[in-house]
Order: sequence, then C-alpha cells, then structure tokens
Amino acid sequence: MGLSVPPGRSSSVTVDPPSQEGWVTTRLEFLVNWARANSLWPMPFGTACCAIEFMATAASRFDLARFGMERMSFSPRQADVLICAGRVPFKLAPVLRRIYQQMPQPKWVISMGACASTGGMFDNYAVVQGIDTIVPVDVYVPGCPPRPEALMHGIMMLQKKVMAERSLGRQQYEEIVVDPTSKLYIPPSRIDELSEPFGNSVHQTRSAP
Repeated sequence: MGLSVPPGRSSSVTVDPPSQEGWVTTRLEFLVNWARANSLWPMPFGTACCAIEFMATAASRFDLARFGMERMSFSPRQADVLICAGRVPFKLAPVLRRIYQQMPQPKWVISMGACASTGGMFDNYAVVQGIDTIVPVDVYVPGCPPRPEALMHGIMMLQKKVMAERSLGRQQYEEIVVDPTSKLYIPPSRIDELSEPFGNSVHQTRSAP
C-alpha cells in the first residue's frame, strides 16, 4: 500500500533554513556541555578565611566529589574553574590576572565571599574592590565567609551556565577581558604602580608579559 497526497495539498517538502541546527548537533552539544559541567577542575586561589570554608566543602561531610570537582588543580594549565576565596591586595592582583590568562579555554571564575566580590570591609587603598576589575567573573557567592552550602549552590549555578552554552561550530573560544571603559577597571600599568616594589627589586612587575 503506497502513500498518497491528500487532494488540495502540495507534494513538495518544506526544508528548514540551513542556519537551523539539526538534532545531531544539538545532542552532541548537550553531551559536551554535560561532560564539562560534571568534570570541572577547580584552581583554588585562597587568600583568607573563605579558603577555610572551601576546604570544608571539599571534605567528606559536604563531598564536593559529587560535582566531579574532587580533582584540585594547583596548575592553571590543568584547570578550568578559578575559585577566588578571600580578599585580593593590589600586590596580588597581577598574580591573579596571570593565573587566569594561563588557564586554557573554556574557563570560568567563581568569586567566593564578600571580599573577593566587592572588597568587603577592606575598603581601603591596599585591597582590590572586587576581582571583576581584574578578571571576568561568572558566579558571585555572597557571605563573610560563605558557608559550604553557599559555595555548592554557586557551583550548581555554574553548572547550569555551562549547560546553556553554545560552543560547537566555533574555531576557538574568545579571550574575555574586563570592560576597559568601566570606572572600576584597573589597567595593568596602574596595578604595576600600586604593587611595586616587589621583593628585593624595584624593577620587577608581575603583570608584564
């Protein structure tokens, strides 16, 4: 028994525009994002009490391994999530920027705690008023310090963001930089000026290439 076309209807088939993604592409993209979201390798950047809460999150009671993050990477070349926990003085700002630049794409940043997000109670000349003036931030975790439950909530928010990304078809990830027109932006030359002298030499600049 063959197929017949009802009277009054055309036998032609309407094809969607080529720009519309197909089923295979979307399913493959979902699989890639699912793998990335559930195997994040964090790069801990702890400078204050928030780092203690991060250690508690990674311990057995809260079991950070449930999110595929039990593999702590202290090498930026082998990490994709930078977790800044604690205040960042201007002397440390070039170090944070360099670590972020050394991380391969795709990469994300979690700002843990009030000090990392806004400077906290350290509203003075020595502390960076928010790390988003140095590196782009994907998730802010409030608290002073935030409890492990808050950090895990931030991690789950990051997982949702990773799952929603559209990455296939791009030759490479663009290097995201902070907005240089922002009033909070700190240029590298200014950071060098604030962070010098470093160590025993007045000629060292940590943000230099």
